[in-house]
Amino acid sequence: MRFLFVVFFSFSTLFMSGCWWENEEVRESITRGLTPLEIFNEAQLQLDAGEVDNAIKVFKNLQAAYPSSKYAIQSRLETIYALYDKERYDESIEEADAYIKLFPNHFSTPYAYYLRGIAAENKSKSILDQYITDNAERDVSTVVDAFNYYLDLINKFPESKYSTEAKDNLVVIRNIIARHELVVAIFYTKRQAHIGAINRCKYIIENFPNTPSVPAALHLMAYNYDKISAAKLAEDTRRVLKASYPKYMPHYSIED
Repeated sequence: MRFLFVVFFSFSTLFMSGCWWENEEVRESITRGLTPLEIFNEAQLQLDAGEVDNAIKVFKNLQAAYPSSKYAIQSRLETIYALYDKERYDESIEEADAYIKLFPNHFSTPYAYYLRGIAAENKSKSILDQYITDNAERDVSTVVDAFNYYLDLINKFPESKYSTEAKDNLVVIRNIIARHELVVAIFYTKRQAHIGAINRCKYIIENFPNTPSVPAALHLMAYNYDKISAAKLAEDTRRVLKASYPKYMPHYSIED
């Protein structure tokens, strides 16, 4: 019995040694004898040259060869940011999701949360938003995603500096979402869907109470109450508008 155990142990050792040898050969073929730092620096040179895809390939090799290296971990963050910087937002978000799952409590994980948020936020933006267009008039689903990503960051890492930045971004995002709801309410009003418009205005007032869209929502709600002959509700709404926003002047139009 002991002989059989020795034979089994010997074969097992040889088998494991063989696997180790094969793993070393694979690693050698990937790394070409370079250290983790040297591979990381090689990828950085590719990034500096604008060769993002090549840089990501090198980063992936680093992660495969030295998965527990600090440079492998850093390379994942570099990949997230590089994709974000090149406006490849979906890929950046996917990489951030993977990072968060792999390293849920790493000291650098708040940065991955933050990058995921700004990638989602920027998906809805256009260069024309500064001059002509308004992203509140488009689909805001990615803005809502960004809102939730920032909330995840704040709840998970409340003391992180990135949480402080996320809170500032939430103010902007809340304004966008509220403005989007107002756009929808105006659309309903134009289509004479007065109950739908009133409900949208209520939603703005109840869920985004400190945004610039609130006085417009009150004004529009009163208008729609008039249209359904709810005179008392219209009067009450105008009283709240005058008391809370005495200088408000309508800035929207319900004309097609």
